[in-house]
Amino acid sequence: MRLVAQRVSSARVTVGGDVVGEIAQGLCVLVGVAGSDAMSDADRLAEKIVVLRIFSRPGESGFGGRLESSLIDIDGSMLVVSQFTLYADCKKGRRPSFTDAAAPGLGMELYGRFVERVRALGVNVNTGVFGADMRVEIVGEGPVTIILDSAEI
Repeated sequence: MRLVAQRVSSARVTVGGDVVGEIAQGLCVLVGVAGSDAMSDADRLAEKIVVLRIFSRPGESGFGGRLESSLIDIDGSMLVVSQFTLYADCKKGRRPSFTDAAAPGLGMELYGRFVERVRALGVNVNTGVFGADMRVEIVGEGPVTIILDSAEI
């Protein structure tokens, strides 16, 4: 599994003009699932992202201070959006290949597992709609953007 997590002041996702998920301070996390991924990958990434210290201490802003707080520490929320295009292979030609991305059934299962696990860890989670054409709006902070891959942690 692959995550792209961006620290945000706010984020929301709309489908067909309707807001389906929205958060204030926290993380907007794009989730891609590979065909070779398993439940353990979703669990490991969920456990890692909620404790990753990528926020300033409460009361501090910007990079004047160290990044010492996690999403749990700041009582932040998470907006989770499925994004199979994180597994785009652009090595050949001009059109990306998505052969490494999971089939929709497995993708939905592991995306759901990731969301469930983050919730179980005490984080308020909102989501997009799996497989839908979504518009994601973020107000980034920092900017701080982190990429996590289950093959590397």
